[in-house]
Amino acid sequence: MKAIEVEHLSKTFKVQKNRDGLKGALRDLFSRQYNEVAAVNDISFSIPAGEICGYIGENGAGKSTTIKMLTGILVPTSGKLNVGGYVPHEEREKFVRNIGVVFGQRSQLWWDIGVIESFGLLRKVYGVPEHDYKKRLDELVQRLDLGELLNRPVRKLSLGQRMRCELVAALLHNPSIVFLDEPTIGLDIIVKTEIREFLKDMNRDHGTTILLTTHDLQDIEALCSRVIMLDEGRIIYDGGLDTLKSRWGQGTRVTFQFGTACPLPRLQTLTSDLPVSWTAENDLHAEVLVPGELNVSDVLARVVGQTDIAITDIKITETTTDEIVRQIYRTGSAVNGSKGEGGLTSYA
Repeated sequence: MKAIEVEHLSKTFKVQKNRDGLKGALRDLFSRQYNEVAAVNDISFSIPAGEICGYIGENGAGKSTTIKMLTGILVPTSGKLNVGGYVPHEEREKFVRNIGVVFGQRSQLWWDIGVIESFGLLRKVYGVPEHDYKKRLDELVQRLDLGELLNRPVRKLSLGQRMRCELVAALLHNPSIVFLDEPTIGLDIIVKTEIREFLKDMNRDHGTTILLTTHDLQDIEALCSRVIMLDEGRIIYDGGLDTLKSRWGQGTRVTFQFGTACPLPRLQTLTSDLPVSWTAENDLHAEVLVPGELNVSDVLARVVGQTDIAITDIKITETTTDEIVRQIYRTGSAVNGSKGEGGLTSYA
């Protein structure tokens, strides 16, 4: 069953084109000219029920515009949408009862009243029966440890406290699909970890479908098995996170610290039949880059097994998702830098 289905979706905005000088400004008052800007350009994807999918891209790539169309805030210029069995912008009243939305930089809570009063108002907005509301609220308050915060005005909450309350507000009506737009922005590592664990538990226990947009790729690594990457309004990658790492990761770096001098040529000789690359700062410190298709243990065995080499420390570092994505956007690899043919685009 598909929770979200998108076919050839596009969204174009008209942006006023300003003429130069005073004369141009006067002309703009009476005869305005516009440029069309495609924020989302002919994208298609589907998300099965119960999946956590990461939706990533640089600023201006079209992430938030997509989320706004999927939640019914914006009407598409062209294409088809189906979210939980509804067309968001056409069946909004019924549709919103089935989704939850958290925008990290915007609040759905009332600023000057207690948190519990905001929850009560949202219960009425969504039409949640009193018994179901109390059961769901108790579960969420206990899980997110909000007991001491319920009677505080929202304006007196810290950012981390408010974000936990925002999650409860979005989940009070037990939606089957949740959209999260930068849910951990500005939070410290402890609160981020708590929210990630909560989202994983919610997905496991209730089968909730989650579409997550974020610039914090640690969120993606912690939560998502699949990632969709945008560039200038187009999908340039749609597939598994592991596949992205294996295709675009630089491999694994193994750093050796030696107790006695070990010249670089000696190390190169030990692995001469393996496709690895050695570098060395000096005879006491060397690093080898092991490609993804090669097992790191094969390289370690060649070096550690030598009785004449005194190793005092070994450090193993894998390429992170953050590094991979930065490299793709920095080098333009999405177009012409793939290790395979046809660029980065994948629909595995």
